[in-house]
Amino acid sequence: MTGALRAIKRDAPTDARQVRSRNALADALLALLEEKPFDQLTIREITARAGTGYATFFRHYPTKEALLGDVASEEIAHLLAMTVPILDQVDSFQSTLALCAYVAEHGKLWSALLTGGAAGIVRAEFIRQARGLAQAVQMRRDWLPPDLGVVHGTGATIDVLAWWLDQAPDTPAEEIAAILHRLVIAPLVGDGMDKPVAAE
Repeated sequence: MTGALRAIKRDAPTDARQVRSRNALADALLALLEEKPFDQLTIREITARAGTGYATFFRHYPTKEALLGDVASEEIAHLLAMTVPILDQVDSFQSTLALCAYVAEHGKLWSALLTGGAAGIVRAEFIRQARGLAQAVQMRRDWLPPDLGVVHGTGATIDVLAWWLDQAPDTPAEEIAAILHRLVIAPLVGDGMDKPVAAE
């Protein structure tokens, strides 16, 4: 599944005009995701918003899922950059809270990424990128291989975030951060929780 995402990134254009077209398509998708669910978007809507031709889309992507995958790869890298400090900081709850606040701030995008038609591809790419971080992560559990800890932690984090965005989108980020920390993060890296405000 992740081969498609890797191929997209490997085949990224270097010509300035092609880069502009690809960026316009990505920006259009992000803007449209603020207005409606991914499954309801059409390629014609995306190209109209991007100001590109319909045929131009297919010179860059075979499907709208491939475009979403390209966008997802960048967003995943950004979210993982926020996640790695969770594993190293004494106060891992505050880092977990920052991660949840970021997802809440970009809720429509992450809802499309984690609960839409490309969720399986996004999950696999998320885990693939996280596995690349396994060597840099020092797990605080001697019995746990770092690679397994990263794969489990990433997969479980995705599951919690996807459940939140799909089943309980009105739940505040603070409550989800407390659940995520208690269920996933603390068992992997230790508590590091300075008595967060209890959910009311």
